[in-house]
Amino acid sequence: MHNYLVNASVQLLPVTQDRHPYDWVDEAIEIIQRSGVRHEVGPFATVLEGSYTEVMDVIHAINEHLLARNCPEWITNLQIQIRSRGDITGDEKTAKFQ
Repeated sequence: MHNYLVNASVQLLPVTQDRHPYDWVDEAIEIIQRSGVRHEVGPFATVLEGSYTEVMDVIHAINEHLLARNCPEWITNLQIQIRSRGDITGDEKTAKFQ
């Protein structure tokens, strides 16, 4: 994959009764924050902006963390917008609304 910026929206849905689902989501957000990838936390999903590899590495790290911490089950919803010949940024899509 190229090294242009991509946008991704990631939503974690823990399927668990061992603890409140928000606790698992908070741990995933901590991983995103530590990654150094530009991000914006929203009420339903977190938007990431970085190279395809950087973004997918963060998603992989979240899933590996949940597995290592014995999260019983989860759904990771992921949307990725990729432009083949250049960056795609969240700002270009939302600036007119700011």
